[in-house]
Amino acid sequence: MKHIFKEGKDRNSQVLLLLHGTGGTEEDLLPLAQMIDPDAAILSVRGNVLENGMPRYFKRLREGVFDEEDLLFRTKELYEFLSEAAEEYGFSREKVVAVGYSNGANIAGSLLFHYKNSLKAAILYHPMVPRRGVDLPDLSQTPVFIGAGENDPICPAEETKELKKLLEASGSTVTTQWENMGHRLTEEEVKKSAEWYQTQVSN
Repeated sequence: MKHIFKEGKDRNSQVLLLLHGTGGTEEDLLPLAQMIDPDAAILSVRGNVLENGMPRYFKRLREGVFDEEDLLFRTKELYEFLSEAAEEYGFSREKVVAVGYSNGANIAGSLLFHYKNSLKAAILYHPMVPRRGVDLPDLSQTPVFIGAGENDPICPAEETKELKKLLEASGSTVTTQWENMGHRLTEEEVKKSAEWYQTQVSN
């Protein structure tokens, strides 16, 4: 997978897995990584799917409706890539923290839904429920931050509440930050997620 890797301050640094939104690139979320943890290593990955020329992490049938078969295939692809990257770059697979926006948050959510210990923690900006009717792994050691919009036209508030409920039912501690700027990722969301990260993840 096309990606950028930047070493962290030392071998014990967390690894921020940056996952862009539809039409983004591996460059998009680099400024966020600096705000969240300037000492962390960075693994920023570009989605392998193109929709009308726009990179994504998996196909969709239409707005808000995922291609589940492709979602499963791409989630496995990303999961295996993380192990390969850990070996190649010498970072700890146990220290990977996802930071995803929109489509990137959805593939990160799918990792949580389908693979135990796939992530140490996750920051999900404007995610949806990746799949319904599946048994989630034990997430009691995997805290999650969700940034959401009360008036998000792409990801309705009910979707966020349902995702939170599903994650908590599997043991995760979920913190939600509500904004009122639609589907836009706000500076306040990033600040709150950085504060959350310092208390939940960095030590």
